[in-house]
Amino acid sequence: MLGGIEAGGTKCVVAVADDDLSISAQATIPTTEPDETFASIINFFERAQSEHASDLTAIGVASFGPVGVDPAASNYGEIFETPKLAWRGVSYQDRLSQVGVPVIIDTDVNGAALAEQIYGAGKSAETLAYVTVGTGIGVGLVKAGKPLSGFSHYEMGHILPRRAESDTFEGLCPSHGDCLEGLAAGPAIEARWGQPLSDLNSDHPAHDIEADYLGQLVHSITLTHAPHSIVLGGGVMKTEGLIERIRAKAERHLGGYMKHAALDAGLQNYVTKPKLGDKSGIIGALALARACNADE
Repeated sequence: MLGGIEAGGTKCVVAVADDDLSISAQATIPTTEPDETFASIINFFERAQSEHASDLTAIGVASFGPVGVDPAASNYGEIFETPKLAWRGVSYQDRLSQVGVPVIIDTDVNGAALAEQIYGAGKSAETLAYVTVGTGIGVGLVKAGKPLSGFSHYEMGHILPRRAESDTFEGLCPSHGDCLEGLAAGPAIEARWGQPLSDLNSDHPAHDIEADYLGQLVHSITLTHAPHSIVLGGGVMKTEGLIERIRAKAERHLGGYMKHAALDAGLQNYVTKPKLGDKSGIIGALALARACNADE
């Protein structure tokens, strides 16, 4: 039996599943203090093993970041400079050691990318990028079922975009001010306009500004990683009409420079929404656990 944890800043989704990633039990646990949160997570796994008369073989964690994702590094599975101060320095490996099974850790967006490539929007795509636009902006990339990273996971939510015309908003990122996340994540939208994007009239200038910044992100991902598919998820992306605006902006920014069959006219097939909806993260975590078993 596989265990999965989708660890978010406000909640953790935990689940157990068989090798086909068919979920047999799932729960949502508030992300509070580490001691309390991990006690609830471990209790869930212990109860699931008892109720299903099956032992866990591995746990996959798809975590909010920044987090150590290099298995060869001493800080593998450790949370770094998160705004959640109590979680800085917390190690998934240490906290889950009493379960007694291998634990594999990656980012929440790499987990979601993996799930969408295996079961969702990118089933025919050899390489796939998954973008989440919500409280923050994150990008995960996978190639042939393997999450990609360098010395760390990618932080494309913090690129410095070209300013949209007449945009004078200072930005909210504590590290970079007007980086992409500081200008276009959910909190930045509300700070700038006083409401979520989905609550603003369709002719409000916020929609065009948001689409321009996210279109620049699609442009950057395409030129730097050339994935066969880009999936845009997260709460902000549920805004009606936003993905169509982003496609138009991205196509304009690309300017016909990249030539490949994946880049269809209008980008309707290249830039899509998640097919797994809100389940991408937890299915990705379970897929990480399955991959851990396969590597044993």
